[in-house]
Amino acid sequence: MFKVFTEIKVCFVKMESVEEFEGLDSPEFENVFVVMDFQDSVFNDLYKADCRVIGPPVVLNCSQKGEPLPFSCRPLYCTSMMNLVLCFTGFRKKEELVRLVTLVHHMGGVIRKDFNSKVTHLVANCTQGEKFRVAVSLGTPIMKPEWIYKAWERRNEQNFCAAVDDFRNEFKVPPFQDCVLSFLGFSDEEKTNMEEMTEMQGGKYLPLGDERCTHLVVEENIVKDLPFEPSKKLYVVKQEWFWGSIQMDARAGETMYLYEKANTPELKKSVSMLSLNTPNSNRKRRRLKETLAQLSRETDLSPFPPRKRASAEHSLSIGSLLDISNTPESSINYGETPKSCTKSSKNSTPVPSKQSARWQVAKELYQTESNYVNILATIIQLFQVPLEEEGQRGGPILAPEEIKTIFGSIPDIFDVHTKIKDDLEDLIVNWDENKSVGDIFLKYSKDLVKTYPPFVNFFEMSKETIIKCEKQKPRFHAFLKINQAKPECGRQSLVELLIRPVQRLPSVALLLNDLKKHTADENPDKSTLEKAIGSLKEVMTHINEDKRKTEAQKQIFDVVYEVDGCPANLLSSHRSLVQRVETISLGEHPCDRGEQVTLFLFNDCLEIARKRHKVIGTFRSPHGQTRPPASLKHIHLMPLSQIKKVLDIRETEDCHNAFALLVRPPTEQANVLLSFQMTSDELPKENWLKMLCRHVANTICKADAENLIYTADPETFEVNTKDMDSTLSRASRAIKKTSKKVTRAFSFSKTPKRALRRALMTSHSSVEGRSPSSSDKHGMSRLSSTSSLAGIPSPSLVSLPSFFERRSHTLSRSTTHLI
Repeated sequence: MFKVFTEIKVCFVKMESVEEFEGLDSPEFENVFVVMDFQDSVFNDLYKADCRVIGPPVVLNCSQKGEPLPFSCRPLYCTSMMNLVLCFTGFRKKEELVRLVTLVHHMGGVIRKDFNSKVTHLVANCTQGEKFRVAVSLGTPIMKPEWIYKAWERRNEQNFCAAVDDFRNEFKVPPFQDCVLSFLGFSDEEKTNMEEMTEMQGGKYLPLGDERCTHLVVEENIVKDLPFEPSKKLYVVKQEWFWGSIQMDARAGETMYLYEKANTPELKKSVSMLSLNTPNSNRKRRRLKETLAQLSRETDLSPFPPRKRASAEHSLSIGSLLDISNTPESSINYGETPKSCTKSSKNSTPVPSKQSARWQVAKELYQTESNYVNILATIIQLFQVPLEEEGQRGGPILAPEEIKTIFGSIPDIFDVHTKIKDDLEDLIVNWDENKSVGDIFLKYSKDLVKTYPPFVNFFEMSKETIIKCEKQKPRFHAFLKINQAKPECGRQSLVELLIRPVQRLPSVALLLNDLKKHTADENPDKSTLEKAIGSLKEVMTHINEDKRKTEAQKQIFDVVYEVDGCPANLLSSHRSLVQRVETISLGEHPCDRGEQVTLFLFNDCLEIARKRHKVIGTFRSPHGQTRPPASLKHIHLMPLSQIKKVLDIRETEDCHNAFALLVRPPTEQANVLLSFQMTSDELPKENWLKMLCRHVANTICKADAENLIYTADPETFEVNTKDMDSTLSRASRAIKKTSKKVTRAFSFSKTPKRALRRALMTSHSSVEGRSPSSSDKHGMSRLSSTSSLAGIPSPSLVSLPSFFERRSHTLSRSTTHLI
């Protein structure tokens, strides 16, 4: 502390008691007292003497920032609540309130007795009262008293601020604090879910009818009457209150969501009209007929199909959605759409005196297009815009990356189809049999190619993101519950609405086909419609091809994440994953015998990875998404051009499902034999080897892929699978690995393997001119058959090349001296 005063060039005096100050008081200087403890007698004496008192954190903070000491009419220990304006509600014990107010002042905060717009935080001891309701309506954070106590405990931490989200969110008043809920009219699954959410949000739940309940949450669409007379203290609210409170992260006002008994005189009237006791009069029959016709028209005008089962949401697949034979919208009745999603038409659609079949199909095309645009508008206005809105109560519901993943290019699709709908509307309003419908879709074909692939290709990811966020984020779950129940959604879930763009293009192609059938051959639009249908097919083909490429790239990313140390150059736009094969190493290369090895065959290379012996930690992305740790360890990424022969090892008693690769690295003069045993029966060995040879042949531009396969006896290459899965074999491998670790740990030689290898290569090259010894000749005889397979001379079988050498890491010791 004294060093700090010296650095900022401030005169200071160290005193043990207040009495020492009396002789030093001077009118020329302002005296500021730095007190270590704001609770001892020295502080009390200074406070009573109206002296300016600050704490050490204030001095340290000002010296760090180069700022003057802040002026405060009260003792200021730290600045962790500087610029915060607090208001209190629900405190009955005066001593507790005085204690909290004092601590806030010591941390630089300001107190207001009455709540107003300048208040930044409300400290509440209960969830009732006018201040609480105003704070909820203004979105002001409502905090527990523990927030102040915990902030005071951290008073000596430099640069600490009590208002940061990570610290503040721990002490926010949960939406259902002091609430005891019961539920009526919900299914068992929904009720269980809501009970779990109640506990997560700080509340409790009890069975229906318990007198201790404060709220009864009712499913208003099912419950027509309450089974008992509620007490005056019990709030009977709609389910929207429950989900709304979770979404805004604060208890919503009950008065806006009170449940009222259904009063439907229209329903009673229609029921009496349909009663069997109704007299048989022509007037009543006519009224009944009109009522049924009206009900029928209302049903036909609904743009949404009947709500699907809950299980249907998870059974949606886009594998066949782009098939031209599908008719996803053929069974849907179209017409007017909800007013909140529609634009007023320029003119009412005229009805020709004699409606031709061509006009009927064109009208249906316009109606379906208008309905589709309104659905897209609903997705944007009801879901995307509120989620992207700034200043949401309780903070953002979803991260920007999650919103982008869910909605993708929906706004771009909406813009394109709005233009198509407007052009179709003009055509229908000014209808003429010779007017071209096909020109409209040809006009926007390039825009369709740009906007649809990004959404359709990532629809599954969008769907998975919705399901994951709904499970992990209660506020998003509540947001969906509220908005999906609105009439604009037609009782459809967000996933069911988002699948419409996937279905739309095949539906348009079918309607254009139907329109072409009802178009005369001499009509110029006949050939234009054929071109328009062809352009739509090209768009769908492009989508399918783009989707295939996207899925291939996603598979490569999965490999990169799964394999620890995987080279970055594996990621390439022209590369795709062909096959994954689980094997066991049968030799000493590329790793120890018995190691579990995974081969990833790509169209131009082979990634070799082994199973990790020890998996530590998990990967966390910047957006907080946790990915499981890599289960494999990278060994080598081998171009397929290095594979000279593929050996199909014959089946014997001691050798099952084995194969080998004869590899020739470009930097070496020797061949390396890699032998494996396939452990999975899903892919037959014969199919795997043919697949591998075909891609090797494509890489080296050869047509004779069959010539790359060579059938060999296991004895020729000393390959066997005997006792690979025995307990003794596993124990032997474990002892061998432990021995290697112990040897490395107690090794006094710190020379890196790479340096040793370089030295050996140098010594080998220095004696290259001599004649081979008997041992060299023996090595040549053993490898004569292997060398002949590759068609290249091989003087000897050398040690495994550098790209298969495993690196051993040594621990360097260092000593740090603290002075």
